[in-house]
Amino acid sequence: MTGADDNVLLIGGTGFIGRALASRLAHDGHEVHVLSRHGWGSTGAPEGITEHRTDQANAEQVAPLLAECRMVFHLAAATTPADTVWNPAREAEENVLPTLRFLECAQGFPDNRYVFLSTGGALYGNAEQASEDTPAHPTSYHGAAKLALEHFFSVLGQRHPGGLSILRPSNVYGPGQVARPGFGIIPTLLARTHDGGRLTVFGDGGAVRDYLYVDDLVDACLLAMHGPAGIYNVGTGKGHSLRELLDVIGRVTGQPLAIDYQPARASDISRIVLDVQRAGERLGWCAKVALEEGIRRIWQGNV
Repeated sequence: MTGADDNVLLIGGTGFIGRALASRLAHDGHEVHVLSRHGWGSTGAPEGITEHRTDQANAEQVAPLLAECRMVFHLAAATTPADTVWNPAREAEENVLPTLRFLECAQGFPDNRYVFLSTGGALYGNAEQASEDTPAHPTSYHGAAKLALEHFFSVLGQRHPGGLSILRPSNVYGPGQVARPGFGIIPTLLARTHDGGRLTVFGDGGAVRDYLYVDDLVDACLLAMHGPAGIYNVGTGKGHSLRELLDVIGRVTGQPLAIDYQPARASDISRIVLDVQRAGERLGWCAKVALEEGIRRIWQGNV
């Protein structure tokens, strides 16, 4: 059974990135299938999106979807860098092994196009304008797991040239992102601004990140569907310190934040900004939404 060109499968597509991507694909006329252990929610998936509530390691359910969908995005991630600071086994059990089970199944569908969403923010360690050729130096087990999975996906790509792209997004934010302890600084900042609660900041506020609005990442994913296969950084190419981010949120919301500073965590890096020249040259992609504009969109949608 050969997959239809317009059918797209998202592995792990119920997070805020997956929902944004699935919605855009459906809007563009694709038949979208989302496989996840977590459902879309009480309202169900929007029109044009079919849910499959199962694990990516379940070959009996994954194989028919790979036969039906010629384009496959792998977005599944069960942890964040902060979740597994001292627990590498959890990364192996919850992220690496299930993905390898998926790859075992994917080997049987070499004509499909695969896009693996890795990480740029947790892969290079401390780096300024890190390019795709910058040696990886993850400082968290989460980053190490992503790097390992890149290598596993790359073996699949070598066996079927032109069938795999790897995207390394920077720190992604946007509507629908849920504030989680130790992860997602922008939704956490906005939540504390909204409810007037105190915020715990790890470090002195000087940590620099490359913040990428989710719609810009979705644009990159769509271009990667049919663009040249390869590894691509996906970021703005501009760094902002946490102190700068706090200033931006203050301007957008007009409200102060109460902050408690704590020592930096073992998994934290001080600076990571991505070089995105390759994505511009080969995919024709660039980030369009500036940090302040992105935060304004979120805030105006929440208030």
